[in-house]
Amino acid sequence: MMPAKLNLAEYCIGRAATASPGKTALLVVSDADRPQDAERWTYAALDLAVRRVAAGLLAEGLSPRDRIVLRLPNTSDYALLFLGAMAAGLVPVPISAQLTGSETAFLVGDSGAAAMVETSSLASATAPSACKVLDDAALIRLKNTAEPAGFADTDAEAPAYMIYTSGTSSRPKGVVHAHRTVLGRKSMHVDWQGLSASDVMLHAGAFNWSYTLGVGLLDPWACGAMAVLYNGPNDIAVWPKLIDAVGATLFAAVPSLYRQMLKYCSLQPGCLPTLRHALAAGEALSPAVLHGWYAATGKQLYEAFGMSECSTFVSNHPGMPVRPGSPGKPQAGRPIAVLPLDGGVEPVAAGETGLLAIHRSDPGLMLGYWQRPEEQQAVFRGDWFVGGDLAAFDDDGYLWHRGRADDIMNAGGYRVSPLEVEAALAGCAGVAEIAAAEHHVRSDVTVIAVFVVRDGDSRTTADDIMAIAERRLAAYKRPKQVFFVPSLPRNANGKLLRRQLSLVVAGG
Repeated sequence: MMPAKLNLAEYCIGRAATASPGKTALLVVSDADRPQDAERWTYAALDLAVRRVAAGLLAEGLSPRDRIVLRLPNTSDYALLFLGAMAAGLVPVPISAQLTGSETAFLVGDSGAAAMVETSSLASATAPSACKVLDDAALIRLKNTAEPAGFADTDAEAPAYMIYTSGTSSRPKGVVHAHRTVLGRKSMHVDWQGLSASDVMLHAGAFNWSYTLGVGLLDPWACGAMAVLYNGPNDIAVWPKLIDAVGATLFAAVPSLYRQMLKYCSLQPGCLPTLRHALAAGEALSPAVLHGWYAATGKQLYEAFGMSECSTFVSNHPGMPVRPGSPGKPQAGRPIAVLPLDGGVEPVAAGETGLLAIHRSDPGLMLGYWQRPEEQQAVFRGDWFVGGDLAAFDDDGYLWHRGRADDIMNAGGYRVSPLEVEAALAGCAGVAEIAAAEHHVRSDVTVIAVFVVRDGDSRTTADDIMAIAERRLAAYKRPKQVFFVPSLPRNANGKLLRRQLSLVVAGG
C-alpha cells in the first residue's frame, strides 16, 4: 500500500544514516591513479550536509513546492542541492551544464523557478527578475548553515523533482515526478541491477543527468549501498582502471561507452575481478556490443529500457536468459502493455506491433507535464500512459523495440527533438530550408544530422551551420553531420517526410 507521507531524500539518505552512519555513501574520484585522494562522504555526513542545505534554502526565503533550477558543474554540490531541495519540500530542476545561456533562460522561465543555483564557472544565464540567483557565495552559505533542518513532511504524491525532456514541439517540457517515484524504482533494484547494500555502484555519467541521479545515486542510496562518480578528465581508458581502483561490483553506462571501451581499452577475460556485471540504458544495446563485452571481459551486460516519464521498467537481469536485441521483460509488478496503434486499451496479441504503455497505477510514473495540459492529454489513453515507443512482445514475454512513432532523436542517451534543432538553426544566412533527423553512420550507430537546402547561389558551408549550432545548442543537441541536398522530401500536402531524409543522401 502506498504511504500517505513520504520524503524521497529521507528515504534515500535518512534511513541509511540511522542504520549505517559510518558507511561510505558517496565517493567522488577525480584521479583514477590516486583513489586515496577521492572525496568521501559517509551516510551520516551526507545526511547532515543535505539537511543543512535544506535549512539554508528555506532561510533564503524559498517555500515548499517552489521550483529551484540547479545549474552546477560536475561536483558533489549537485547531489547536495538535489537532495537538499527535496529534503526541504522544494522541487529541484536539474539541468545540464552544457546548456547555452538562451537554453537555460528558457527552462528557468518555463519552470517558473523561484531560484536558480548557478556558479561562476559556467557562463551566466539571464533569469527572470522574479527568480533569485544563488551564486558561489550563496552556495557556501547554504552548505554551512548552522542548524540543519528536519526532512519535510511531504505527501507521497507531492512533486519531488522535475526533469526537462524533448517532446514533439520545438521546446523541451518539464516532467514532474512525485516523492513516491522512489518506490517505483524498487523493481529495477531486483529485476535489472541485482542491487544490495553490499554493492559498489560506479556510474559513468555526470551528476546532472537523470540517468546518473537515479541509477548512480538514488538507487544505491535507497539500498544502503555505496555510489561512486568520476569527475576527472575525459578519457575512455579511465573506466577499467576506476572499476579496479574502487572495487566496483556494478558499472552503469550508455551502450556507446561500452562500444568505445571495446575499441580503445585493453580488456580480456579475468579483468575487472570485482565487477559482478554491467548495466546499460539510455539507447539501444546492439547485439555486437553485448557479445563483444562478454567475449572481452567474461562479464554479463544487462540492458534496461525506460523513459524520462518512468525511468526503466523493462530489463534483463541476473539469472534470466538474454535475447540479443531485446531489452528484456517488464520488471516484476510493473503494469506494462502494448496497445493498438489506432486507439483502444485492449493489449494487442504477442508478435503484433503497437504502442508501449504504462498504467497510471505504477508508482514510478510521472505526475504529469509541467503546464502542458494538451501534451499531457495526448499521451494518456484512459488510465494508460502511451509515450510514443513502438514495441511488440514475443510469446515468451520479451519486449522488442520497434522505434518511435514520432521523430524524437536519441543522442548518446539524451532525447532530442528535431524541431528544437531546426528552430535553433532557422534563419541561418544562405539557408532556404533545414531539417534534422537521426542518421545511421553504421548499422548500430546513429548521429544527429541536418539536411540543408541552400538559398539560390549561397555558398553556406557546414562550418557555418556548426558555428551557429555551437552558439545556440548544448553539445549533445548539435548535429554531427551536415548534408546539402537539392530539396527536402515532402508528401503531396507538403509535409516533411523526415524518415526519408537519409534516403535523399544515399540517393534512394
